[in-house]
Amino acid sequence: MDDLYRDYVLEHYKHPRNFGRLEHPDVSAAEDNPLCGDRITIDLQVADGKVVDVRFQGRGCAISQAAASMLTEMIKGQRLEEITALDQQELLEELGIPLSPLRQKCALLSLKVLKSGVSTVQRTVEHWALPGKNGGEPPNGKVSR
Repeated sequence: MDDLYRDYVLEHYKHPRNFGRLEHPDVSAAEDNPLCGDRITIDLQVADGKVVDVRFQGRGCAISQAAASMLTEMIKGQRLEEITALDQQELLEELGIPLSPLRQKCALLSLKVLKSGVSTVQRTVEHWALPGKNGGEPPNGKVSR
């Protein structure tokens, strides 16, 4: 069974889903893991509080890149609140292979980036929803972190 999951991870690494950048993302977040050099950027297009499109770009080990690919498939169509509720175990289970604590950091980098971006957009929307703040919308409608 482990071989099947290893093949699944390698397939996502060699042929990542949703790889690239969105031309005009509503949310963009990036982060790296200085211990191993992995880097992930995630762009989201959001409409009515739901992810309508997602792309990631990055460099690093097979685990970090495959996990980012899998995560983009998991979140497309989800509401931001559902994304906020995603936990580490769900992504690790999606990978389906045992990982050392160091490799878990690689696998979870994309989730960390995603949650950072979603948190930023939620705080921005809350701020602009305050009375007298541009009708509840950020000045250009876009959020970056």
